[in-house]
Amino acid sequence: MSPSDPTDKAPFPLAMAQEGEQVTIFLLRGGKGLEMRLTSLGLNIGGELTVSQREGGNLVVLRGETRLALGVGIAQKIMVVRQ
Repeated sequence: MSPSDPTDKAPFPLAMAQEGEQVTIFLLRGGKGLEMRLTSLGLNIGGELTVSQREGGNLVVLRGETRLALGVGIAQKIMVVRQ
C-alpha cells in the first residue's frame, strides 16, 4: 500500500497489528464495562500504541512508558488505524 492509499487508514482489530507497528485507537467494541476498564488502563480512543511483542495472538503494547499485556479476545475488540 502506498502512503496515499486510503485503505492505510482503514480501522482493523489490534490483534492484527504487526510487531513494531504504531497505531492509534479508533474504536473500543464490547460495551460500556469493557470501555471503562480499557480507559482506566490508558487505552482510550485517540491513544497511540506501539505493538512491542506478539506471541500466539497475545500482545504486549506500549502506551507511553507503560507496557500492557493483552489477550487476543481483548485485542480483537480494540479497533485501530495505522499512524
